[in-house]
Amino acid sequence: MKNFKLPMVALATSLLIFSCQNKDSEDLNEVIPQETATIKAEEAFPALSGTTETLYYGTSKMNVEKVNDMYVLDGDILFDANQLTQSPSEVGAPSPIETLGRSVGRTGGRWRNNTVHYSIESSLANQRRVTDAIAHWERNTALRFVPRTNQSDYIYFRTGSGCSSFVGRRGGRQDINLATGCTTGNTIHEIGHAVGLWHEQSRKDRDTYVNINFENIVDGRSFNFQTYVQQGNDGNEYTSALDFGSIMMYGPTFFSKNGKATIEKKDGSSYTVQRDGLSAGDIQGINRMYPPSTSGVNCNGVAAYVNGRSYAIGSRVIFQGSLYERVSGGWNNLGVCGTAPSTDICSGVAAYVSGRSYAVGSRVTFQGSLYERVSGGWNNLGSCGS
Repeated sequence: MKNFKLPMVALATSLLIFSCQNKDSEDLNEVIPQETATIKAEEAFPALSGTTETLYYGTSKMNVEKVNDMYVLDGDILFDANQLTQSPSEVGAPSPIETLGRSVGRTGGRWRNNTVHYSIESSLANQRRVTDAIAHWERNTALRFVPRTNQSDYIYFRTGSGCSSFVGRRGGRQDINLATGCTTGNTIHEIGHAVGLWHEQSRKDRDTYVNINFENIVDGRSFNFQTYVQQGNDGNEYTSALDFGSIMMYGPTFFSKNGKATIEKKDGSSYTVQRDGLSAGDIQGINRMYPPSTSGVNCNGVAAYVNGRSYAIGSRVIFQGSLYERVSGGWNNLGVCGTAPSTDICSGVAAYVSGRSYAVGSRVTFQGSLYERVSGGWNNLGSCGS
């Protein structure tokens, strides 16, 4: 969702737009225009092209591009050789110690206890983009990022040839690669993959909202525009509609071979894409994937696992006191059974006070919505109660 600014409260009803020369405003009653810049697609190997191969991810058949002994999907999503096989692979019962490298997407590969351990390569340039991206995730979600000591599963931010990440917790060290040109926004995007998000336009219902112009896509990259169902991956939609403002959304000309739109709205119009921060829809989805709970997940009404029974993808069971979900290639541990509290994004946030100075990152409620102070104005994170 794009950044929204509130109309100025004044006697006149016209909208007042300040010029870019005016100083930043701290007043939620003012509208500050957002500066825009050309946003390019995140790519793992922007200067290289590889060969297309058809392999299996668990029981799912998918097309990937092989570059430098790595397998790439959607331009920036990584798989390594031990995650993919030449033929389908099956697994049996849930395991409380299973790392579940094969269960990714919006239904699998979760980080346990809402905690992501990480480490930063000492030689990585501009490490502030990493720390700023982490701070943004922690301000807006229940996820917590903790520097690694000796944990076996962790994210490693390192220098790369482009911007790329694995999707979901895969077990062991997993890299987020950042070239010099990868921004804080790109880093927020790649962290989104690492915690389990696919690209927004890969939703299974996306054809309801957009047209994909395959004739304009770079040769050999059409599979980047498949839905996760077409790719053979598991997933779920945690919001009711495609979010054009999602930080995980492709831009309208990403991977274009002729400068024309590769994605357009159903009415043929274009849209803008942003890499400023998580949209309200992103936050809503993450809050459903990682509820802000310290007392466990809600297992009410879920049956216990029955050994020997066949379970379809998406089925949930209780096993040894934890909630598991069947995904392609295995079972995903969703957490210890308990009761999750409300995920109202405005819970505990104070109301905006006119005339008070707010630091960047401060959050307030205003006229039924949650806002975050950003450089140059305020960002609407969504309606309270969601």
